[in-house]
Amino acid sequence: MTYFTKRYHPPGTAPGALTTAEAIPAGPLTLRLIDYGATEYAEKENLTFEECLPYLAHPTMTWIHVQGSAPPDLLRQVGAAFGLHPLALEDVLNSGQRPKTESYDGQLFVVMSLPVRRNGSIATEQVSMFMGGNFLVSFHEGGEDPFEPVRKRLRNHAGHIREAGPDHLLYALMDVIIDRGFPILEEVGEWIEDLEEDLLGKPSKNTLHAIHNIKRELLLLRRMLWPQREVLNSLLRGDHALIHDITKTYLRDCYDHTIQVMDLLETYRDIMTSMLDVYLSSVSMRLNDVMRVLTVIATLFIPPTFIVGVYGMNFDHATSPWNMPELEWKYGYLFVWMIIIGMMGGMLVYFKRKKWF
Repeated sequence: MTYFTKRYHPPGTAPGALTTAEAIPAGPLTLRLIDYGATEYAEKENLTFEECLPYLAHPTMTWIHVQGSAPPDLLRQVGAAFGLHPLALEDVLNSGQRPKTESYDGQLFVVMSLPVRRNGSIATEQVSMFMGGNFLVSFHEGGEDPFEPVRKRLRNHAGHIREAGPDHLLYALMDVIIDRGFPILEEVGEWIEDLEEDLLGKPSKNTLHAIHNIKRELLLLRRMLWPQREVLNSLLRGDHALIHDITKTYLRDCYDHTIQVMDLLETYRDIMTSMLDVYLSSVSMRLNDVMRVLTVIATLFIPPTFIVGVYGMNFDHATSPWNMPELEWKYGYLFVWMIIIGMMGGMLVYFKRKKWF
């Protein structure tokens, strides 16, 4: 996960201009359309936007989903057909926006962050949605379409989603986006459990690297998911004519899910901070154990070093009565070894009783 993921337009560009400072990556682009009512249902995929236009005149609900990186020309076509605000279209093009909601002349523009797994790490992808009186247009530039469960409910006429208005469809899409955070955090929980086992065993530099990576991913994930609470709070408390009271009941449940996701995120962040402290303490304790052993070994050899240093002076007793008489002893060498071994053994017993090693 990179620190800066937002696209931006060149400095000095006029507001609402559909240009960016970088080229949009060429990838598969798919348009899917669902036109439905209480009794009518039509689903099309792999369409051009021109093929979608006849459905806009129908009184039924029309949902167009753009999967992949939408080029500026397509955004201009969609904006002209639905009367979308240029500033909102610019936010669709320059992905990486902070989750938010905006009202434009009888339309609602919502930006959400979808958590995904990408190349073994956690990332977020932008989902942009425009809602009007009888239409909803959604954009997702990722490679995987996350809204198939909603289409399945529409096909099977499950619940009352087909009888409800576009605000209920908006809720259903937002609910999918928010609930995608739970399996992602479940995987993070499994990573943390594996790290705890390594941490209680023999932690290495790889353990520290893994802790740092998870902490960074949780931090960046929190930065993108935290504002989604404000989005739902705005829809619940704001005076949006397109959001009906019955839909707000479902949005409150969605808001509860965001609270749960954020609680898990905060819990995991606290655990990772504690694990980092445990790692540093473990490394410090291992260093202390090594230093203790080395200190014991050095201390054991201090008395023998003193003894052999004294007897290494070799002052002959025959020269002066004050010199070393032990140099002429028959068993002096063995006697010195016995003293050295006895002293070292006594010190070991003393250290053991003191539990110094």
